[in-house]
Amino acid sequence: MAEPIHRYELQDRYLELTRTELPAKARLGKWVVTEDHCFMRVILDQLFQGCWYDHLDRRLVAYKQLNDEQLTQAIAMGEQLLTGDMTTLNRWNNESLAWRGKQKRK
Repeated sequence: MAEPIHRYELQDRYLELTRTELPAKARLGKWVVTEDHCFMRVILDQLFQGCWYDHLDRRLVAYKQLNDEQLTQAIAMGEQLLTGDMTTLNRWNNESLAWRGKQKRK
C-alpha cells in the first residue's frame, strides 16, 4: 500500500510547476503567459472560478492556505498546462483577467 502524499510534497510540486517547469517551457514556446506569478494567478483563479483573493486571505501566501484536495487540483491543472495545451492556457488566462476586470470575457 502506497504512503499518502504529504502536504509539503504537494506544496513542493505546486511550486516546482509554477515557479520552474511552466515558466521554462513557456519561454521556450513563446507562450502568452511566461512569468511564475502569472501561472499561479491563472491556476488559482481557475481553481476558485474567480479571483483567488476573493476566497483566500491575500495578505498570506496563497498556496499555503489551500487544503490537500485543492493543492492536488492545482497540481493537476499545472500538469495539464505543462502538456502545452495552449487552448486551455489562453482560455484560463482570459477568464482570469476578466474576473479581475482587466479584459472583457469573450
